[in-house]
Amino acid sequence: GGVDKSGGHNERRGREVVKTSLKAVDEPEGVSGYGKDRPGHDLRYANDPTKIEAEIGWEPKYNFDTGIKQTIEWYLENQDWWKHIISGEYSSYFDKMYGDRL
Repeated sequence: GGVDKSGGHNERRGREVVKTSLKAVDEPEGVSGYGKDRPGHDLRYANDPTKIEAEIGWEPKYNFDTGIKQTIEWYLENQDWWKHIISGEYSSYFDKMYGDRL
């Protein structure tokens, strides 16, 4: 897997992100699998916050492990917010409202 280096200096390989995410929801590692690689797939994601830290004194509030756990918990607690998006309801609304303009 590729490498994720979030703005908080927390570089992780894709596998590590999956393992951390599964651990956060108490799922065994064997639950994940490998999907087919897609054309143009990014092998590495990297953000360097050095400039914003130096220019305005910004510092990350969370490290990766804390942030991913809180993010997952938010999505689990707010399923009504996102479930209609994956159900196709959102896509139908978007097509109805903006389909001719795209």
